Amino acid sequence: MQVKGETSVNKLILLFVFDKMESPLSERTLVDMCTSSNDWINYMDCMVLIPKLLSDGFICQIPGNDDPLYTITPEGRETLANFYINIPRSSREEISRFIKNNSAHFRTKQDCKADYYKNKDGSYTVFLKILAPVQPMLELKFVVPDKKTANNIYKKWEDKASELYSAVYDTLVD
Repeated sequence: MQVKGETSVNKLILLFVFDKMESPLSERTLVDMCTSSNDWINYMDCMVLIPKLLSDGFICQIPGNDDPLYTITPEGRETLANFYINIPRSSREEISRFIKNNSAHFRTKQDCKADYYKNKDGSYTVFLKILAPVQPMLELKFVVPDKKTANNIYKKWEDKASELYSAVYDTLVD
């Protein structure tokens, strides 16, 4: 579906993705959605257009996270509304369908961060976070005996984060 060489249409596609996702996106998530997971825009165009949309005031950065999040501005929404028809109908339908089916996965992937490192004593420390637009909702740090355990926690975090958050919240707020 890639519309090569049509910068204005590609800008509109990015604005359309922001609009359909209805939540802030990291650069990595946006690029993944538009290039790797789909063929809406090529990688280099996407990397050039994001800062251009930012400098034009069509998207803005939300501070406060390790990985900056971007969202569409009122000016971006107005521009999208005025030039929406310039995005090919087939592209709009494909993007809408993809986001409807995959938005929760991309939000979870973007909001749940995990990392681990080896300590001097041979144990491992695992850091787990659930990010929110302004500040982290939850941060956990575990010391585990070995790399296998650390890696296992790291891999499971994305799928288990919301369940764990609910359990901790319910236990402590009760």
